[in-house]
Amino acid sequence: MLPGILVAIVIAVVLWAVASYNRLVKMRNQALNGWRQIDVQLKRRHDLIPNLVNAVRGSMDFERDTLTAVMEARSKALTATGPADAAQKEGQLTQALGRLLAVAENYPTLKSNDNVKMLQEELSATENKVGFARQFYNDIATKFNTAQQVFPTNIFANMFGFKAAELFEITDVADRAVPVVDLSRK
Repeated sequence: MLPGILVAIVIAVVLWAVASYNRLVKMRNQALNGWRQIDVQLKRRHDLIPNLVNAVRGSMDFERDTLTAVMEARSKALTATGPADAAQKEGQLTQALGRLLAVAENYPTLKSNDNVKMLQEELSATENKVGFARQFYNDIATKFNTAQQVFPTNIFANMFGFKAAELFEITDVADRAVPVVDLSRK
């Protein structure tokens, strides 16, 4: 009777270990998929930027520095590797785009240009998709990281070399600042 119980315990432990390992693999793959979804949206964003810059270039001849800053930030963002690096470089790109759009507001011909309006709307929609993809990724990555850290799954995670997934974080202190809204008429 004792050997039967030991065999049952060993089988139960083996089944639990296999289920734990498979769960970690599934979560790791979900986190990788979440990152790929961000990557897809960032590619879309990167593809829209040259079109926007070309659409405003003719009307903003003396704003070359702003256009150059956007294209340089885009080039850096294209070289990002991993969530932390991408968060930092994409933050710089977002700031450069914000400056471009703010400057474009001073040009009545641009404000009435249908191509510029359409590109701004596409860029805005893409920014929203990037935000949702980042949230989705961070949720999945957090679950994956938590599963690796809880006992006794952490034993298997360490044995099989599972690594924590990086989270998308705000790295620039200025991005954490609360925006100032002034609705007073001056």
